[in-house]
Amino acid sequence: MAKQSTAFSLVLPAREAKTPAFRWLYGALRAAILDGRLRPGSRLPATRELAVQYGLSRGTIVAAFEQLKAEGYLEGVVGSGTRVSQVLPEQLLEVARAEPKRPARVAERMRVVSEYGRRVQLFSNLEARPTRAFRSNVPALDLFPATLWAQVAARRLRRVSTQLLLGCDAMGYLPLRRAVAEYLNTSRGVQCVPEQVAIVSGVQEALDLTARVLVNAGDRVCMENPGYTGARTTFEAMGAQVEGIGLDDEGLQMEPAALKDARLVYVTPGHQFPLGITMSLPRRLQLLEWARKSQAMILEDDYDSEYRYSGRPVPALQGLDRHGLVLFTGSFSKVLFPSLRLGYLVLPPDLVEVFSATISVTSRHAPVLEQAVLCDFIAEGHFGRHLRRMRAIYAERVSVLLESARSELAGLLEISDVEAGLQTAGWLRSGLEGRAVRAAAARRNVDVVPLSEYSYGGGIPEGLQLGFAAIDLREIRRGVRALRMALEEELRARRSGKRLSR
Repeated sequence: MAKQSTAFSLVLPAREAKTPAFRWLYGALRAAILDGRLRPGSRLPATRELAVQYGLSRGTIVAAFEQLKAEGYLEGVVGSGTRVSQVLPEQLLEVARAEPKRPARVAERMRVVSEYGRRVQLFSNLEARPTRAFRSNVPALDLFPATLWAQVAARRLRRVSTQLLLGCDAMGYLPLRRAVAEYLNTSRGVQCVPEQVAIVSGVQEALDLTARVLVNAGDRVCMENPGYTGARTTFEAMGAQVEGIGLDDEGLQMEPAALKDARLVYVTPGHQFPLGITMSLPRRLQLLEWARKSQAMILEDDYDSEYRYSGRPVPALQGLDRHGLVLFTGSFSKVLFPSLRLGYLVLPPDLVEVFSATISVTSRHAPVLEQAVLCDFIAEGHFGRHLRRMRAIYAERVSVLLESARSELAGLLEISDVEAGLQTAGWLRSGLEGRAVRAAAARRNVDVVPLSEYSYGGGIPEGLQLGFAAIDLREIRRGVRALRMALEEELRARRSGKRLSR
């Protein structure tokens, strides 16, 4: 068993006035060992430290330790201090451990929480499980240059300053904000200066901040349908009335009745989640004009737009905005790795102060050391090289997926051309249902997500979301063949009136 360190202060029960110091200390330590609060291998504080902490003579501490050593409870090794014995006396094993105390039972009434607490729902994180065809929303983590990242991090830590250890402004580490602003201005068609960039823990925090600052309970918020579940969960927790807006080949449909009185519109125009549609330039201009006339705000989520494989890049909504109507957000979790909880939120100049104040009383600021490492990774050119490399790899993978799907899945699943992103959508044919297909596919070690899971209020055709970025070419081909068998199984079951996958 590995040795455990207890370099912390040792808290013992209060000593009764009439109890001799030696007897109290011996009994308290023995009870802590029996109860499991001091585990085998745990190191005890030095005798001098205990003497100072409890106002006892060092001789009393030493005597209690020696008695416990003699009985087999403790062991001492030169240079290693005094530890709880790895193998306790046999009689200790027969002592029944005390049952852990159960928390006091709450009265038979509902715990009083805020309205937010009653509305908020769990939004699950990515599961740590083996990657197989066609897991969505995950980059090729096995191809991330982890060794290079470690080298950049080590260099930064070797020259870390006291200022960096102290913290940073609520809006984030200024050198990183400058690097992000340069990247967005150059590559994403955004128009901003570093002072407009807030470094956040990711798009989810950007959603939460935007909802806190711009949305009151009862306000109307519109978003794409189907759309990102994490956005809907956030807005509903804030008490907003969320309205799902349909999509066509140009993106969000400008439905006057649905958009009426909307306080905020959330969109993913660069690569719509989950369908992958790129919002056309005329539709973007139409949305901006509507927002200007309606005095509404737009939150633009630049989801997966770094990876584009075909078609001309369309300028970000934010870059077309001339009236301070658009907030622009993105994350490094998909382009680098998901556990790097860093993203950005570009704000209209007049909203910088209120957002900075809001961050200061919520998260304070994003982790500064990680911000500094990311800044170095960008400044040294590694970020750009990684993007170019992964764009080529993902382009090959999506090409193989489309080629395999056309030959294997014709008449069962129709996948349109993929312009950008880490996943795509396919439309089921022959009356097949997404949830049933998912179960049949899972039996063949294939992951697919029914598009209905992203739908708000229904009304969309049956389809599947398929990821390709994290999967090599061999697994893509295997996955397509297995998915074909799952689809054929469901089709036979449907025709025979049986539901094999229920």
